[in-house]
Amino acid sequence: MRSIWIITKRELQSFFDSLIAYIMLVLFLGFSGFFTWLYGSDIFLVGQANLESFFNIAFWTLFFFIPAITMRMLAEENKTGTIELLLTKAVTDREVILGKFFACFILVAIALAFTLPYYVTVANIGNVDHGAVWCGYLGLLLMSAAYISIGLFTSSITNNQIVAFLLALFIGLFFHIIFNVLSSNLTGFMGQLFNTLSLSAHFESLARGVIDTKDIVYFLTIVGIGVRLAEMSLAKRNLTN
Repeated sequence: MRSIWIITKRELQSFFDSLIAYIMLVLFLGFSGFFTWLYGSDIFLVGQANLESFFNIAFWTLFFFIPAITMRMLAEENKTGTIELLLTKAVTDREVILGKFFACFILVAIALAFTLPYYVTVANIGNVDHGAVWCGYLGLLLMSAAYISIGLFTSSITNNQIVAFLLALFIGLFFHIIFNVLSSNLTGFMGQLFNTLSLSAHFESLARGVIDTKDIVYFLTIVGIGVRLAEMSLAKRNLTN
């Protein structure tokens, strides 16, 4: 556990040293703030004391931002050869993957923490459904964890950051949109199957303020599979080098 925390701190420091963290925070807060308060279906136009507009825009913003964060995590180290140097330390492949996973997750959690003033403001405007808000934040965190694991996997199988970014988006597109579209156009077993696979369906369930065990298991399953695949890919690269 100590090794995981050391790697997590190292990666977090690299985020802030390279300005990636600041850029991500500014862009995320800028996009979410603009669409939540000023444009389109913002809170004042809707006239309801809820953060539905924020969760809708954050759902899409994080979809694009997370692959941009994870694309360099392993691809860059594979390209420069620093991954071999890291693995010569007394750490396992799993500890490397988990350390990088938690670094990305903490960065996203920090970004979401900066939006808590939105919640406080809305709560002062009217009677807000506190349960739905906290479940919405939980949904964003779980969704982020799922996409981080996918991003780490795609970053582990290539030396090119752009390829890792595009692969993560491509895989994420199925969970984000395609499975939901297929479930809407199919009935019976296949429709239910694609609905179960749809990340947006599980996120919407949480955003409504309903915590269902199957939704939590769904997200954690994606995280587990993504982390495991990244670990296996890293181990395979080590054997071939």
